[in-house]
Amino acid sequence: MVTPNDLKARIGETIGTSEWFEISQDRINKFAEATGDFQFIHIDEEKAKLTPFGGTIAHGFLTLSLIPVLTAKSDCPRPEGIKMGVNYGGNKTRFIAPVRAGKRVRAHFKLLEMDEKRPGQWQQTMEITIEIENEPKPALMAEWITQFFM
Repeated sequence: MVTPNDLKARIGETIGTSEWFEISQDRINKFAEATGDFQFIHIDEEKAKLTPFGGTIAHGFLTLSLIPVLTAKSDCPRPEGIKMGVNYGGNKTRFIAPVRAGKRVRAHFKLLEMDEKRPGQWQQTMEITIEIENEPKPALMAEWITQFFM
């Protein structure tokens, strides 16, 4: 474990990488069910084969929603004494390449900012790049903001 000030000293560094995480068709279907986004490119395997993607792809928002699980499955240092962490929002999000069903993704975390907003409340901004296994372009790049309460 590290302190928030230890992390602050690492601004500008890539501080962690997650494990690989598979994006199954079942996960895509469940995301469609949860969000009401049933566009054929995500759920109709036969129709999606006829598109330039050659098959179904994950929703961009599904990929974005993986940030918490990919963070939990990473080697990113976590400040000691956290009572609660919350997603605060994002500065930039870009969906760069589609994630085809059955592919695996992982995230790389670069620390951009670490500021104490008030005593015991820290705000962390990370540049998160979600790569697709054996693909030349990442699926997603985002500047994501999290707040920690100590």
